[in-house]
Amino acid sequence: MDRETMARELQSRVKGPVRIGEPLARYTTFRIGGPADVLVEPVDEEDLARALAWARDHGVPVTLLGGGSNVLVPDEGLRGLVVRVGLDGIRWEDPDPQGRCGVVVGAGTVLARLVHEAARRGYQGLEPCAGIPGTVGGALVMNAGTRDGTIGQVVDWVRVVEPGGRLAVWPRERCGFTYRSSRMQVEGVPVVAARLVLAPGDRQAIAAAIRRYTAYRQRTQPLRYPNCGSVFKNPPGDASGRLIEACGLKGLRHGRAQISDQHANFIINLGGATAEDVLALMTTAWRCVRDRFGVVLEPEVRLLGSLARRWPPDPVAPAGSSDPNQA
Repeated sequence: MDRETMARELQSRVKGPVRIGEPLARYTTFRIGGPADVLVEPVDEEDLARALAWARDHGVPVTLLGGGSNVLVPDEGLRGLVVRVGLDGIRWEDPDPQGRCGVVVGAGTVLARLVHEAARRGYQGLEPCAGIPGTVGGALVMNAGTRDGTIGQVVDWVRVVEPGGRLAVWPRERCGFTYRSSRMQVEGVPVVAARLVLAPGDRQAIAAAIRRYTAYRQRTQPLRYPNCGSVFKNPPGDASGRLIEACGLKGLRHGRAQISDQHANFIINLGGATAEDVLALMTTAWRCVRDRFGVVLEPEVRLLGSLARRWPPDPVAPAGSSDPNQA
């Protein structure tokens, strides 16, 4: 099916705008990426479900985008349908007898907005998410946070669109929250909303914690340049940034992309960087850390489209092998 036909058929079924050949760089914090064959922006949960069901019925591949803060889009763009999940909104419930408060949040809500609104109301639990870019949906999928706490720890339930387009509510136990991951990420299940439960706390202490986390990120991360956040997950008991820095790669450039000289686990767009520039730096860092330390780094950034099919750059040794180069 050509993209004009795709767009015409889809627009007859959804209320949200449908665009052909929409450049995706504008929708990512990296400011990198080619066009989507067809992009749709559902206006509500039912609209999202209809779009996904249509794609399933017609065998059209789907890529989900939220705030675009943890993704790398290939330079040639993405084939099929790109669904931009922009459902936002915050609904606060009345506190329970213990003072805990439930809040239902749309997946497209900016995470920073939720963090600061919770603090203003005197509820704690989201402070480790302060300063993290992107949306609540993206934060849930990757279980955003720090070693002090993650968003998954305050989740009551998550509303998702299951395969087939059916809306379903998953309790926290079903979400499979782990370090920088979740069942939603592993299975590619889109999040549309979630209910969090936050405990009452001291407003001044909450505000101080938010300032502390935000200041730390501003001090240690290259926030002045477009980037995707941390490129690699931290291996057990270590930090990817430390390993990459120990390889002497801070400041390394490829084209208009650079391994940040402020934090080695960040790759920045100096202006005009391509996905190929970024992938080249990721490959260099991955190989250097593997060869020097025997550690195989796992990407934290989501490599989309053709980029995902090209990672890892070399065969990875099976678990228990002492040779990192063994296939």
